[in-house]
Amino acid sequence: MPETKPEPETVQYTADVVALTRSGHVLLIERGWPPFKGAWALPGGYVESGEAPFVAAARELAEETGLDLPVGTLHQIGVWDQPDRDPRGAFVTFAYVAIVPDGTTVTAGDDARDARWWPLTDLPELAFDHADIIRAATAPNS
Repeated sequence: MPETKPEPETVQYTADVVALTRSGHVLLIERGWPPFKGAWALPGGYVESGEAPFVAAARELAEETGLDLPVGTLHQIGVWDQPDRDPRGAFVTFAYVAIVPDGTTVTAGDDARDARWWPLTDLPELAFDHADIIRAATAPNS
């Protein structure tokens, strides 16, 4: 009897941004949709068909927070692809970091209920593996 192979799982690609200030704040959004509705997370979202992840990161940042950064100011810090990182299934995220001036104003938009700067020393509980991504972005030599 021939061996049957399982159907391959569809992988979704996302991009997240760790926007930091020199005074030690990170930009977070309050999610307005499941999963983790009402939880705080990094700005980010789906990479659209034909879109480069760094372009998606800049677009999602602008849509969710009003912070419009040139794509050249985003620096990739890694790819997070653990199988259980998202309860919806297989999601791979490209994470980027950007340093922005203190006092930069943000406004919640798109799918975000709120957008605000949080001190790195006093973060709320975060959705997904976003605490790990922030740790990687703020680690020495990153």
